[in-house]
Amino acid sequence: MSLNSPFARRVGTAVAAVAVSALALTGCVSQSSSSGGSSASTLVAYTGQAGDYQLNFNPYSPTKIGGVGTIFESLFFVTQVNSDPYKPLLATEYTWNDDGTQLDVTLRDDVIWSDGEAFTADDVVFTFQMLLDTPAINGIGFDGAVTKTDDTHVTFTFDHAAFVDGPTLLGRAPIVPEHLWKDIDPAADVIKEPVGTGPYTLSNFKPQAFTITANEDYWEGAPEVENIRFLSLSGNTAGADALAAGTIDWQTGPVPDLENVSTTYPGYEAITIPMNQMALLTCSNAALGCTGPQTDPAVRKAIYYAIDRDQLNSLAFQNTASEMSPTFALTENQSELISSSIEEPVAPSSPDPATSASLLESAGYAKGADGIYAKDGVALNLTVEVVTGWTDYITAIDTMAQQLKAAGIGLTASQSSWNEWTEKKSKGTYQLAIDSLGQGPANDPYYLYNNNFSTINTAKVGETAPVNMSRFSDPTVDAALEVLKATNPSDTETRQAQFDIIQQKIVDVMPYIPIMTGGTTSEYHADKFTGWPSEDNLYAFPAIWQAPDNAEIFKALKPAGK
Repeated sequence: MSLNSPFARRVGTAVAAVAVSALALTGCVSQSSSSGGSSASTLVAYTGQAGDYQLNFNPYSPTKIGGVGTIFESLFFVTQVNSDPYKPLLATEYTWNDDGTQLDVTLRDDVIWSDGEAFTADDVVFTFQMLLDTPAINGIGFDGAVTKTDDTHVTFTFDHAAFVDGPTLLGRAPIVPEHLWKDIDPAADVIKEPVGTGPYTLSNFKPQAFTITANEDYWEGAPEVENIRFLSLSGNTAGADALAAGTIDWQTGPVPDLENVSTTYPGYEAITIPMNQMALLTCSNAALGCTGPQTDPAVRKAIYYAIDRDQLNSLAFQNTASEMSPTFALTENQSELISSSIEEPVAPSSPDPATSASLLESAGYAKGADGIYAKDGVALNLTVEVVTGWTDYITAIDTMAQQLKAAGIGLTASQSSWNEWTEKKSKGTYQLAIDSLGQGPANDPYYLYNNNFSTINTAKVGETAPVNMSRFSDPTVDAALEVLKATNPSDTETRQAQFDIIQQKIVDVMPYIPIMTGGTTSEYHADKFTGWPSEDNLYAFPAIWQAPDNAEIFKALKPAGK
């Protein structure tokens, strides 16, 4: 798993724990001899799965073990890591009307399902109507209508401007075959024999490993990597051992001597992508019921300036983390969207104790005999929630505790299970929690802002907040988000004006205290396969567990020598 990705850490645990039903689609799963191995035609992948796989390829099920992108395709490929035009998959073109209420999509006319049936507009209409009819699986929040013009054209209509829904609608809705799915419950049924349009089909399944094999009838031509074999291992240590033994070809996660992969693991290379913006989440809003010194913006900003990020990176993150903007725009690929009015567009790498002290003292805090600031007789001691076993984050808290103590701020870790940690965040019954603010479906900070800073996505303490765990709420930010929702993405001037408003407010108030941008590191067999993403050609997010990006990588790879 990614060293600094809580999401990635959770994937293996969640998948291993699921229970599945006995219902499966009728069809044919070829039990071919392509069951995996170490040949040049087979890529062996380790996703972090610990424990047996439970057979389920329903792309809309939370217990799915794979298939998104590889077996089931969306209309376009949309990624978070670049701003390239969306790559056509089942669709070739799309156009919005001027006010963003109608989206016209042109489909391919040469696609067949892996059981030989023709793919048509009926399948697209069926899939999106299924989302409307089954709210439990409508994770993209589709709220429009979809109609068929002819076999290769569909139209989506909305009663509101839906420009910002484009990436999820076009790139995060796997299309399923109507002729098979019309008779199943998409929210409950397990798919054991998946039929898709993608570059691979399921060829062999065992609880410890499964193999997908190149689809010879794929509309773009069969991939050159013939088989992808997904292994279950016992954890990160087993993954590192397999890498050292040369028995896996791609994994995402920490290994010993991470900075020297090419020499420690001959034949392999590593790539680290800065995507996970690590922060100390705070229950910040007293008006919604938050209590504690962290509700004071001065305290939050004092913590921000007391952190020694260079030391933190070395001790907790093996120097895989990188700089971070307090605006939460990624400095790697969104720097042009950082407002020019932000005086410090990047978080300081070294501590600034003078600024930290000035903020606290101006807010009425005075340092006690024990060196810790206090106000109204209450010492400035704070608790950070973290999941037991997240060693990098626990080390980070221990390191920050020493750094903050030097600045007169007490900090203590409280370890609990993932369920307890999640409950505290979602209910607002915490002071601080360490986590990452994830990116949205596309390379656009709007999605992070809408998720984590909008009033609609938060709730009073005691009630469940869907995303905005800090309880941040501000009418000017809400208004700016509404303008962004109705603005054509090509209108960069109007969009930037709204980003300026949002960024200035969140930097001033800082409900999420920026730490660093966590790097997601993957190790891959460069001597065996060519065509991997690189910093110069980052065509997909190179994490093995990231779908549908992993499918685009499988398609791009070639056995060495070809």
